[in-house]
Amino acid sequence: MSNSTFIIAEAGVNHNGSLDTALRLIDAARAAGADAVKFQTFKSESVISRQALKADYQVATTGRGESQLEMVRKLELDVAAHLRLNEHCKSSGIRFLSTPFDEDSVDLLVDRLDVPLLKVPSGEITNGPLLLKIARTRKPAILSTGMSDLGDVETALGVLAFGYLNSDKGPGIDAFSEAYRSREGQTALAKNVTLLHCTTEYPAPFEDVHLRVMDTLRTAFGLPVGYSDHTPGIEVPVAAVARGAVIIEKHFTLDCRQEGPDHRASLEPAMLKAMVQAIRHTESSLGGHIKSVTPSEAKNRPIARKSLVAARDIARGEIFTPQNLTAKRPGTGVSPMNFWRYLGEQSRRDYRADDLIDRHEN
Repeated sequence: MSNSTFIIAEAGVNHNGSLDTALRLIDAARAAGADAVKFQTFKSESVISRQALKADYQVATTGRGESQLEMVRKLELDVAAHLRLNEHCKSSGIRFLSTPFDEDSVDLLVDRLDVPLLKVPSGEITNGPLLLKIARTRKPAILSTGMSDLGDVETALGVLAFGYLNSDKGPGIDAFSEAYRSREGQTALAKNVTLLHCTTEYPAPFEDVHLRVMDTLRTAFGLPVGYSDHTPGIEVPVAAVARGAVIIEKHFTLDCRQEGPDHRASLEPAMLKAMVQAIRHTESSLGGHIKSVTPSEAKNRPIARKSLVAARDIARGEIFTPQNLTAKRPGTGVSPMNFWRYLGEQSRRDYRADDLIDRHEN
């Protein structure tokens, strides 16, 4: 990743199980200027039991007529589809990413597709075996922290640290904690892990976002922090960039009116492009820390600032007073900051009203 914000266009399951739609999502993400497009990789039976209920937002968007397992089963992409999507990303010049929800999916993404990094979704932050599997691939990881407190995040980081260190000790809570506290573990985390602040609701209420938590995460764990956004519109991810987000992840779809769990909380392509442009403009506007005259404004100083001028005709030898001196544009003469130095002095020449006062007068 470069110093600019890494923008992930989250296609997720908004392809509705269609390879053709998934390919079109890649094209839309590339056209919008995103750095990567991300899907979700899973085997439904491996991650969802028959007893699992739908979330409220899933009921609102897909109804109650099917279980969560039945809903998600229709959104799977097989191995051949993953290979096709990866190749299309390569030929299109955009990075292919996908979130694994089970250990077999990690193997597919790493061994068959050689993805550059792995994303841990918020719902898997307590899935120790999956975290360990991801860390043992030696791939960098993005850890999303929705629905978590600092304790959850620290515990997950302990598992990742243990996995990255490839310790000979058996895995377990104590071993994870020891790895997290070790210098080697902290080094491994700093090298490999980025945290994402996230509010896991679709759409997320603005009052539940708490962007200042990004600062808390950065201070608590000493790791780079990004933001995964589920709010309507583009204002919050742009604000997150201004607050130092190194990654922005945002769901998008070809059409918000489609059936499916995530479409209504996603951006359409035009808005995705607008978000990318707004983020890049924000990055440019952040600039440096030194307050100085910029090249673009330097030319305006003589025009916008003022100089000491004659408020009325002034005869040679006349005393300068508040009545015959004033400040007017342009700013090419004596600064009005010297106004009081001239008061009481004699004019060395005649002035017409609005003439610039000579610098040698004082």
